[in-house]
This record gives sequence, structure tokens and C-alpha cells, in this order.
Amino acid sequence: MYRLGVSRSFEARHYLVGGDWGEENVEHSHRYRLELILEADKLDHHGFLVDIVEVERQLEEVVAEFSGKTLNTLACLNNRNPSIEEFATVLHGLFIRRLAPLQLEAITVTLWEDDIAWTSYRAAV
Repeated sequence: MYRLGVSRSFEARHYLVGGDWGEENVEHSHRYRLELILEADKLDHHGFLVDIVEVERQLEEVVAEFSGKTLNTLACLNNRNPSIEEFATVLHGLFIRRLAPLQLEAITVTLWEDDIAWTSYRAAV
């Protein structure tokens, strides 16, 4: 299985809801690092897993949707607690749709929050 990864960093704001988490219940910002890992069994006729320029374009567009925003106000996280786990799940869903034309076996989204915590969500395509 071949794997290819790309990453980007961005800042976004959120506040947790549904429980008493002290300071986390107050709106605050995090520096996120999004790592996108694509998997496939074979390479194309050029010897590439994917066109990395196209994947980077998709990554930039997704990051732009969240950069500088308050996650709680976005429709994709409506009625969800914007935890790092929920956020990674939403990001994964966006990449599944955006990268559907590629011949991938699985996509993994790893999301770092301020270099102290991370979560990862992987699913077959």
C-alpha cells in the first residue's frame, strides 16, 4: 500500500459545549495542523500515487474554509460539539467528497491542536 501525505497549518476559534470544561467553554483560538494521508494499492502510469499539485489545491481550499473562523458558527459543525475529534471527522468527509475522482483506497486526517494534542480519523474510500 502506497501512502502520500501533505499538511497545512491554520488558526481557528471554537468553544466546547455540552459540559463543564472550564476555560474550554469560553471562545478561544488554536493553531491547528492538518495532515492528510492518501492511500492506494498502485501508482499511475507516471509513477505517482496522485497529482500532488491537485491535492495541495484541495487542501488549501479546505483550510481556507476554516482559517480564522469560529468553528461553532459553521454549518458543517452545526449541532456538534467542535471537539478536535468532531472537527477531524468533518474534515475527513470534505476530503472524501473532494477527492472522490482519485483512485484511493483510504484517507486519513490527522489533526493537531497546538502541538500538544492530536486525533486521527481513517476510513476506506
